[in-house]
Amino acid sequence: MITRHFLTIPASGARPKRVVHYRRCGSGPILLMVHQSPRSSAEYEELIRKWSRSFTCIAPDSPGFGQSDPLPGVPEVGDFADTVVAFLDQLGVKRCAAYGFHSGGIILAHLLKRHPDRLSALAIGGYAIWTAEEMRIFGEQYIPEFHPQPYGEHLAWLWNRILEQSWFFPWFDPRDETRLSVAHADPERLNAIVMEMLDAGNAYRFGYRAVLLAPGEVPPPDADTAPVLLSAYRGDPLGAHLDRIDQMPKNWRAEKVESPADHQDLSFAFLSEHAENSPQKLAEDDSAGFVAVGEGLIHWRGTRGAENMLLHAPGAELAEPSAGELAIDVPGHGLSSDFEDYGAAIEAARIALGASNLLWPAIPPGDPDRLYPDLTPDRFGSYLQRAWSVARASAIFVPWYAADESHAIAVDQSMLTPAAIALRARALLRAGKSAAKWHQEIISHRQ
Repeated sequence: MITRHFLTIPASGARPKRVVHYRRCGSGPILLMVHQSPRSSAEYEELIRKWSRSFTCIAPDSPGFGQSDPLPGVPEVGDFADTVVAFLDQLGVKRCAAYGFHSGGIILAHLLKRHPDRLSALAIGGYAIWTAEEMRIFGEQYIPEFHPQPYGEHLAWLWNRILEQSWFFPWFDPRDETRLSVAHADPERLNAIVMEMLDAGNAYRFGYRAVLLAPGEVPPPDADTAPVLLSAYRGDPLGAHLDRIDQMPKNWRAEKVESPADHQDLSFAFLSEHAENSPQKLAEDDSAGFVAVGEGLIHWRGTRGAENMLLHAPGAELAEPSAGELAIDVPGHGLSSDFEDYGAAIEAARIALGASNLLWPAIPPGDPDRLYPDLTPDRFGSYLQRAWSVARASAIFVPWYAADESHAIAVDQSMLTPAAIALRARALLRAGKSAAKWHQEIISHRQ
């Protein structure tokens, strides 16, 4: 089972303390896995399950992505590399093997240069060797500002930008010459990336910027480094970049393979050959995390053993608990897994977290069949606009769908800022169909 954890990195110099979210699974030598932009460690879940039979897979969310705090200012690729080392230090890992895909691999290559004693081996999928002209073009157009707009206009851009990045590379240059062979229009795959972009917000630019402006880190032939494997599969837009490598150290090698599965198998064999045993007692925070309930996880925050455990409303997420309190994302909401039996899952979480009482929310006013529209991802991304419209209207009418004078509520401008609407819309999108189910659970409890 993949477990999830938070770890606070203490302040250091000008850098404030920050929280890192990471996934863990398996046993054996530790394998560090760094994801690409604008994703999170969630992109590795399938691979983690596969490789965890031989490794203890540790996959952090990079700063500003997933559930990890961003870095201050405008960080460079070296800053991202150093934060990985700070994470390993706090985790209690001195040396391990590592895997990274695309920008994750670039970060790890710079980590290897800056901290050569920390990696026993490094496997990279799709390694970028940018030309000066590519740096100029990508720096200007690849990472535009991304901020919520009052009526959700940014969501139309986001959907189509994510959609077309599997059609063309770069995504903003639609020509026959830039077409990709891996084009698709799978709403579920697109939604996964869209949701991660919504988590990152404008911070997505800094992770991209750092690697787009990073020099291709290939040491000279006489360099003494840990073993490195660079590989790319057919259709990878960075596959041609391997041909740009003129010389490399004797224990580096680059290979092109046919498919993503071939790339993963090659990487696994390489990492297995060079992995080293690592300590298995790994650090995590004790004021936030995830508790296992059956085959799922419940996200919690606050004080274990608190008298009261707070339960939020349908389509919402956990509120920041006060001192001595405990809050969870109820099943199917926020960062919690979905469950068949919500009541049983909540009770199991209460017992595991040591709370005495459950504080149930009020029953939301309105018709449950109308309160929670269908937010299933569709081919054209219209579900995103539905969520935004509901989130905006909910600050003007109660219930949101009753747009008339008798259901109008006092306007609170703070609830109509794009940032506030964005938080509510994201909560609705995360909950999806679970909101209606949780509504019925509250009704059953109140009865």
